[in-house]
Amino acid sequence: MSEPVLIPQFPESRHPLIQSLLRHSDQDLVTLYQRHPEVGRYFTAIFCRYSPVVYTLIRHSARSPVQVDYLFALTWRHIFYELRGLNLYAPTPNGQAITLQNWIINVTALCINQADLPPVEAIQYTLQAASPPLWCYVEQALDRMPSTLRLMVVMVQVFHWSETRVSAYLQAEGERLSPAEVRVKLQEGYRLLETELPDDIRTIYLGTDPVAAPEAVLPDSIVEPEMAFMEFGLSV
Repeated sequence: MSEPVLIPQFPESRHPLIQSLLRHSDQDLVTLYQRHPEVGRYFTAIFCRYSPVVYTLIRHSARSPVQVDYLFALTWRHIFYELRGLNLYAPTPNGQAITLQNWIINVTALCINQADLPPVEAIQYTLQAASPPLWCYVEQALDRMPSTLRLMVVMVQVFHWSETRVSAYLQAEGERLSPAEVRVKLQEGYRLLETELPDDIRTIYLGTDPVAAPEAVLPDSIVEPEMAFMEFGLSV
């Protein structure tokens, strides 16, 4: 007999903003998510509702616990983007209605089958550092930032580069910024990152002023190293 799967507990499920959505149907949550992309609680509520199903399926794929958590987060990131175009009323070949649960199960199976996971020692992500919805919205916020500004924020917050080192790298790439100018740009980046995060995501996950504590917005394991550097050709 196989051992029971221990489902991680996600504190956001007990937050009042999420609790207030418990009686909403799947269709309601999907519709609200699609109509209000500036609001984060609807996707977070869907995550809380179906994370046990997704985690159980992935855990039974017999990967290491570290890879399971990483694939779990990657799967929810995939759901985050694909959910925007989901039509639960679309006709199916067998004439049966699509349910959100079946759709999520199918997406999870697809992610499991197509996963090309890095070795355990190369994975920085942990569920304890950043729940998948926070990861999705931080990544979305970073994607909306100018590339150089995004790179500076990630260099300092994720890789702990000094402002002098960031300045030297940027100058080698043709960006003439002194360490003092990098410091100013970083503050601009933190403010922009805060602005791009949905207000309710900051309320649910952070509970602090992101500008005053930028590390609360961008924990070390929330960004894949390749994401920040691929466009500049820098290996880390």
